[in-house]
Amino acid sequence: MRRVLVVGVGCGHPDQVTVQAVRALDEADALLVVRKEGREALAAERQAIIDRHRTAGPLPTVALEDPHRPWRTDPDYDAAVARWQEQRAERWGRAIADAVPDGGAALFLAWGDPSLYESTLSIVREIDARGDVPIEIEVIPGVSALHALTARHAVPLNRVGRPVLVSPARLLTDGLPDGNDDVVLMLDVHGALASIPADGIDVYWGAYLGTDDELLVSGPLADVRDRIAELREEAAARKGWMFDIALLRRRVDGAAW
Repeated sequence: MRRVLVVGVGCGHPDQVTVQAVRALDEADALLVVRKEGREALAAERQAIIDRHRTAGPLPTVALEDPHRPWRTDPDYDAAVARWQEQRAERWGRAIADAVPDGGAALFLAWGDPSLYESTLSIVREIDARGDVPIEIEVIPGVSALHALTARHAVPLNRVGRPVLVSPARLLTDGLPDGNDDVVLMLDVHGALASIPADGIDVYWGAYLGTDDELLVSGPLADVRDRIAELREEAAARKGWMFDIALLRRRVDGAAW
């Protein structure tokens, strides 16, 4: 049986890697990295983390070609995602079997925390469910983008006695759901911030958290969303990709807290 280590490494700052994660880096026999067009810098940053924190010598790297992502045009989003996950699981399973000896450990570095809005753990669990390659899954938690965001803005995630909703941005284009006054919006690919009714809502937005390219904006949504859109468009064009997150907070009785 092979071990699969899914290690959260924070949002880009090498100091966000925990002591537990550093120990896991030294236990690995191979690093598996998904190759995505236009995101070569992310692979380089993963290697920088290995170079800085691993003490057990060089670590072989296995590049995984990512299947085409059909849901961007497929009318059946859920079915398209399911097919993509199956293709990923098949390819990753073969790579683990080929690159890691029985009893060895394969390493995946997950941005942020592996359990929050990150697909690596879901694919690894699919490999386990398929049973073609017997594996034992170990997850090392990391600093999530959500907690990096609230830390950088120096605001609490939740308000006392109130829930917090974490949602894909595409589900929020019509506004905050009823009963949810604190909503975390992930990856605003479709420009949800531009269409959400803004009255009484404050936003705490960030992109490329923990990196030299970090962007932060906060304030009443109506006042700052055009600025966020401008920053987002410019940065995405310059870097070729965009990771952003926002906390939307409805003022209750005129107060944000």
